[in-house]
Amino acid sequence: MSASAIRTASLSSRRFCAALFVAGLTLLGGCAIGPHYSRPSAPAAPAFKETPENWKLAQPADQILRGNWWEIYQDLQLNQLEEKVSVSNQTLKAAEAQFEQARAVVQQNRSQYFPTVNASVSPSQNRLSRNAPNVTPATKVNYTDLVLPVDVSYEIDLWGRIRHTVENARANAQATAADLESASLSIHAELATDYFQARTLDAEIRLLDSTVAAYQKAMELTQNRYNGGIASQVDVAQAQTQLETTRAQEIDLGVQRAQFEHAIAVLTGQPPSTFSLAAMELHATPPVIPPGIPAELLQRRPDIAAAERRVAAANAQIGVARAAYFPSLTLNADAGFESASVTNWLSGPSGFAAAGLTALETLFDAGRRRAISEQAEAAYDQSVANYRQTVLTAFQEVEDSLAALRILEQEATTQAGAVTAAEHSLSLSNNRYRGGVASYLEVITAQSQALSNERTAVQISGERMTNSVLLIKALGGGWDISSLPVVKKPSSSPNPSAL
Repeated sequence: MSASAIRTASLSSRRFCAALFVAGLTLLGGCAIGPHYSRPSAPAAPAFKETPENWKLAQPADQILRGNWWEIYQDLQLNQLEEKVSVSNQTLKAAEAQFEQARAVVQQNRSQYFPTVNASVSPSQNRLSRNAPNVTPATKVNYTDLVLPVDVSYEIDLWGRIRHTVENARANAQATAADLESASLSIHAELATDYFQARTLDAEIRLLDSTVAAYQKAMELTQNRYNGGIASQVDVAQAQTQLETTRAQEIDLGVQRAQFEHAIAVLTGQPPSTFSLAAMELHATPPVIPPGIPAELLQRRPDIAAAERRVAAANAQIGVARAAYFPSLTLNADAGFESASVTNWLSGPSGFAAAGLTALETLFDAGRRRAISEQAEAAYDQSVANYRQTVLTAFQEVEDSLAALRILEQEATTQAGAVTAAEHSLSLSNNRYRGGVASYLEVITAQSQALSNERTAVQISGERMTNSVLLIKALGGGWDISSLPVVKKPSSSPNPSAL
């Protein structure tokens, strides 16, 4: 075997394959079939309804939503729990794995930009039949056939089928990336709401605990008055009933508190049996969160971004369906070595090569391609409607949260006045009872009203915190559409590591 002959044959083979590849790239995208994509219009308003002129505005640098939006509450324990979510939450890990799958699909489809090269080795020992046609007495019926072929196949993307397939996969991958951000935002928001609800229950339990202590003293006073012949046994029974009822209410809150603690444990990727959340009263007030203008939601909501990317994917799928009406063109090339002996197998004279072009066109399919094209167009219309509905739902969620915060703030102010009035009424009733002017039923009524109003005030405070979380979630949590994976233009050089 001659080394120079091997190099010559190898060089010729490489030049041949390179020429085929360059010819394919020349034709690539020249006659792409399919609609040009533009983002569909979406309903919008110049401003949110629930942001009147007297809405309190935040300082420019203080209340800006960023990636770790929960830090706006300045709660160290909440920050620590939220960080655990980013690391250990299993739902979030599943969403990350789904994005990795979508990104791999993009790489899989991008591989079609390049030719497929196959190589094989086929040594065989053969014996021909002497009675076979064209076999003469001089024909050698026993022979060895050593074949080393290299096959190259390349589809010319003349009609844009491959390009639209890649665009579809890329848009779907970006939608999955936005889904990942939506899942992250939802999980972090769920943890924050569970945390604030647990803290609200802590405040209610603390209130009931102090109320039980006050009721215990009131019962002792009533018992002493009964022993002195001043009060009746009915007063003692009523005081006892009021005390035990309040204790039962306090115990009942423990069930809800435990459930929120278990939910927080699961969200942070821990078994509930190994996690505990120390009791702490809720003293925080909702931070002022500027909602901006409605049009900004199109950039700040990951679910809107996901819906828009699915519209782009559906648009690309129309191009794939339309390309099926045109013939597929494939360049095929075979080259290699074939010999009957190992000694001259890889020599120049043993080389062979062949090249050809295959055009495949479906002449009759009983309307299959038309049905697929209509299906792709209907799927596009569906994705546009879903996108617009997602935008409308986003506006609704922001308006709901803004309205809730505005109304709850007014309710909190009014409820504070109710608490003050109830406490004053209770003080008067106690004085009247001690002076023998009023019955103990008046005291019990005043105690119930005071406790009910104080619990309502605590619950309103908790609702304001949870609704502030919902507002942050509705505003996108500091996310921005620029966080999506970078999109490579179809005309750029294929890069398997990018979308």
